[in-house]
Amino acid sequence: MKNEMSLQFSALSQNESFARVTVAAFIAQLDPTMDELTEIKTVVSEAVTNAIIHGYENDPEGIVYITVTIEDNTIDMTIKDVGVGIVDVEEARQPLFTTKPDLERSGMGFTIMENFMDEVEVLTQPGSGTEVRLRKHLQSHKMLCN
Repeated sequence: MKNEMSLQFSALSQNESFARVTVAAFIAQLDPTMDELTEIKTVVSEAVTNAIIHGYENDPEGIVYITVTIEDNTIDMTIKDVGVGIVDVEEARQPLFTTKPDLERSGMGFTIMENFMDEVEVLTQPGSGTEVRLRKHLQSHKMLCN
């Protein structure tokens, strides 16, 4: 059975925790382990923070879009912005690379995503935004029934 949710919200840093908790609540129906849940919440935080800080450069007028699909024991997430885009994706994916050292950014966002997820795909166009596609296969899968 396939189940899907979509979410959109203003590019405000305080909405990062809202996104993390909402995605966690949605995937809870699969009864993930605590480690799996923590990893997914962390990845959502990293991707949303990237959209807000880098994609929209902290412009609250921007909108962050999240779609999560659950099918069998697999979670597919898309976190998207229509901000400035990434000029060099390979450079952006390098550990410790950041374009915002003045904001004390660690440059570990994509590295964290790659370590916690099974698949990470970054689609971007300078001037048109970025879409991060993430996939994770859960170890154990049992759909909770009401």
